[in-house]
Amino acid sequence: MKLGYNEIMITSKYFNDIKDFINLEIGVKRFQGNIERFHFNPIPLNEYSRKLFPNIETFHIYNEKDEIFNDGKIFKYVIWYPVDYLTYLFKKEQGNICKNIEYTEKDRKKYGTTIPSEIKSLREYSFKY
Repeated sequence: MKLGYNEIMITSKYFNDIKDFINLEIGVKRFQGNIERFHFNPIPLNEYSRKLFPNIETFHIYNEKDEIFNDGKIFKYVIWYPVDYLTYLFKKEQGNICKNIEYTEKDRKKYGTTIPSEIKSLREYSFKY
């Protein structure tokens, strides 16, 4: 069985860094252009690697320290690092998505003890009185 374009794209979503993408493009002629098929960044990007992903429309932010690009082609951000509920509400208003929402003591004091359904975890001491 041969891997097709769809299968290699699915597989390459799990690559660890840009070197893996480059090795695939250089090593297997049939899969040249794989990077260009991505409409999101499956790995954190820097200035160099951003140029290799020209068709990104949804930008994934994996860590607070990740470099963020706003080059006109990006329409939406997906935030994977933990954010508090207040930050989530602000990002949601901007049309962005947060995947790891924590409920904090500050959130509890502002929004009450009923935990919203979007919450994925409770920050330590969030219900300490």
